[in-house]
Order: sequence, then structure tokens, then C-alpha cells
Amino acid sequence: MLTGGRYILGEQVAAFEREFADYLGAGHAIGVGSGTDALHLALRACGIGPGDRVFTVSHTAVATVAAIELTGATPVLVDIDPTTFTMDPSRLEETVRRDERPMTKDEKRASSIVRRRSAIVPVHLYGNPADMAAILEIARRYDLWVIEDCAQAHGATTSNLQPPTSNPKGQCVGTFGDIAAFSFYPTKNLGALGDGGAVVTSDPALAEQTRLLREYGWRERYVSAIPGLNSRLDELQAAILRVKLRYLDAENAHRRVLAAEYDRLLADSTVRTPTTRPHVSHVFHQYVIRSGRRDALQAYLRSQGIGTLIHYPVPVHAQPAYAGRLPIGEGLPHTEAATREILSLPMFPELGDEQARQVAQAINAF
Repeated sequence: MLTGGRYILGEQVAAFEREFADYLGAGHAIGVGSGTDALHLALRACGIGPGDRVFTVSHTAVATVAAIELTGATPVLVDIDPTTFTMDPSRLEETVRRDERPMTKDEKRASSIVRRRSAIVPVHLYGNPADMAAILEIARRYDLWVIEDCAQAHGATTSNLQPPTSNPKGQCVGTFGDIAAFSFYPTKNLGALGDGGAVVTSDPALAEQTRLLREYGWRERYVSAIPGLNSRLDELQAAILRVKLRYLDAENAHRRVLAAEYDRLLADSTVRTPTTRPHVSHVFHQYVIRSGRRDALQAYLRSQGIGTLIHYPVPVHAQPAYAGRLPIGEGLPHTEAATREILSLPMFPELGDEQARQVAQAINAF
């Protein structure tokens, strides 16, 4: 590959795009520079921009909100389900309904192109699929795009589909909505050795628009058909991802084994272990517990040589860059409660069963 002389958007990228789309059961995958770029480009491919409003959650990596703001749209924040940490569909509908206003005369005349409440961006946080059936139903009723943030959920599936999918694993996240964004940051379940991302869709028009946007709007080299930008997956990262994709299912399966062991060993403890909805296959990018004594527990585990992290310690709406300026739908009590209690335990494919038992034993001792 290195002797071929082509290092950007070459054969390796094209092959990875085909293989990743096939793995997910999608029509198209478009390699881009990062997960944030993937979400930004997916939003722009749907025509989202200044004046539009995009419903998402505050309990997420800040990249979700940053990507929305890069388009010029306004993020509108919705509370989470306290058991799954993903978007609460009932709170979503309340927020969408409350956000309605009568259209002006000018908007009515342009109603074929005006989509004020533009989109929903559900986040499959920690590798746990959001309730896409309920979210899609709301999107249909209010005529909203659905753009999935799959940055932490490579290979996560839902199997209670009507009509049923032909994939025995179930339907992969990233194939429910109109378009989806994936990250290949090195710590992800499918990670590169640097930044990388992909936009996934089964809509040929959205795929073509994304390809234009990722490279200056070029159909013909050096001639921009639309305003675009530079966000391209490089050949080296694509080659690495092609190899790692072969091991994704096995590594996700081992994550589930580790999660089941944590569940079993912590069943009688005072911490709350993760909840997964029926018919959903969680891929445990993170294994996140809740504890009313989170900070003391984290300090104790640190004293025992066990590293933990908090994903995420400050919800987006409370961070200095965003505080007081983002619309919040119906309050965010579950989001704010979660950030005071959540703790991510060690979770990665190389973690051994004995190491997981040591972590659980330390929690029980605390």
C-alpha cells in the first residue's frame, strides 16, 4: 500500500467503505476524517443549517453538540431514560410538541423546503442502542430527519423488528434512521490508529451529497459543485480498519462476557449495574455503574490500583462553553442526576476474567 503512491481516498478506503457497509447492512459508507466530521457532514447532507433546530441529548460527548453547531443549527436538549442513559422518547415528544409554533406566511409559501424542527440525533451511548422504534415513530409524525450518533456502538443491534431483518444478529444501529455517523477514534470498539470516521446511509442521494461535502464539493477535480470541506479517511487508517473489522464481533462478544461477569458479581452490591432493553444487543463500549457515593468509590478503587473514568462528568448544557445558551426541553433532571453518580469500570477486549473479578471484589469490599 505504501509503495502505491496514493494515500488519500484510494483502494483501501473504497474497500473498507464496501466492507463496513456490508457489515452493517447499509447501502453506503463514506470514510471521513473523524466522528465529529461524520456527524457534521451527515447533518449537512440532510440540508440542516442556520435556523434549524436539532433535538439531541446533553448526556453525551460534547462532539455531538459541537457537530450540530458547526452547521449553524441550534441543538435542543432532551432528557435521558435513567436506566439506559439514552434519549427518553416520551421527553423527546414533549419537547418537539412544545417547540412547535405557527408558520409565518412566508414559511407557508416555502413549506416544501422549510423544516424548522429539522432533525433528531439519538446517541447510542456506551454501546447501548437507543429506543429507535419509538424515536422513528415520533420522527414520522413530526416530519423530522433521524441522524444516528453511533460513535460508541459499532455492531450493536436490535432484533425485535417489524418486518424482521434478514440478519440473524438483528438490525445494526446506523441503519434505522436516514443517515448515521461513526467514529474510529482509537478507543472505540472499532478503532483506528488515529482519527477517522464514516457516514452511513442507504439513501443514494444522501450518500452522493456526503461524498461531495467531504472533498470541497468536487464532482470534477478542482471544480466545486457545492461548498464543501476537507474531511477524508486516509489509506493507512482504512487498511488498519479493514483488518480490525474482522475481529469486531468476537471482541464485542467478549465485552458482553465481561459485562455478564460484572453483573453477576455486583448483583448484591449497592451499585446499580447497566440496564439493557429486551431484544437489544449492547456492545459495552463502556460498562457504567451508578453509585450514590461515586466519588468515594472512585477514590477507593484508585487506592487499590484500579483505574476508572466518568463518561461524562459535566453534561453539555452545564459546560462553560454552552451554559445558559442552549434550549432545554422540559428540564434535564435525569441527565443531571446521572452525572453525579456514574462511573465507568475497566472494559476492553484484552481485560481478563480474573481482572474483572478483582474489580468487582474491590467494589464489594468498599
